[in-house]
Amino acid sequence: MQLRPNQRLKLDDTDDKLFYTYPRFVTHVDEGFIQQLTDLYRDRLKPNTRIFDMMSSWVSHLPEEMQFDHVEGHGLNGEELARNPRLNHYFVQNLNENPQLPLPDEDFDAVLNCVSVQYVQYPEAVFSEIYRILKPGGVAIISFSNRMFFEKAIQAWREASEAQRVELVKAYFASVPGFTTVEVIAHKSTLPNLLQWLGAAGGDPFYAVIAYRS
Repeated sequence: MQLRPNQRLKLDDTDDKLFYTYPRFVTHVDEGFIQQLTDLYRDRLKPNTRIFDMMSSWVSHLPEEMQFDHVEGHGLNGEELARNPRLNHYFVQNLNENPQLPLPDEDFDAVLNCVSVQYVQYPEAVFSEIYRILKPGGVAIISFSNRMFFEKAIQAWREASEAQRVELVKAYFASVPGFTTVEVIAHKSTLPNLLQWLGAAGGDPFYAVIAYRS
């Protein structure tokens, strides 16, 4: 799958680095989303392995009790990354300008991307890099909700429904030969079932698209 040129466009096409100049020490999803993501990481990641947290910030949502051999971080704001206690090392790079990661082939057991995939303008290149740096059998977990910096999300994402966004990420994986069949986890609301049954509004939807390097 190749996005058309217009599908890659952002409403704000100024340099992404300017947008992320100032650190944002906030979480961009609610506690229910974060809990589901941490539970998913607890289920899919293995201790004492190598993790790449792509497009990260000051928090990685990894289970506190799990220790890893190495957690490499990447993002656009060095202050946020420096504050993240789980990162052993990090680097700052704009993937929309240069999607080539300065990381060796087959070096990571897992690649994580939390609530950031909507900003990637060249997903075919980025997912090819995810595949390249994963060890055989390694897992990629792409998680997202319905929140975004609207002016920085690509047109294909802005104009899509939530279900279409899931299909978009599945297509990103499918654009790279060698990933396993994609698995999708979707919860329309992160509120507990009882509260949903009582008619409570709110709760960020939780989506995770998962594939392994065969």
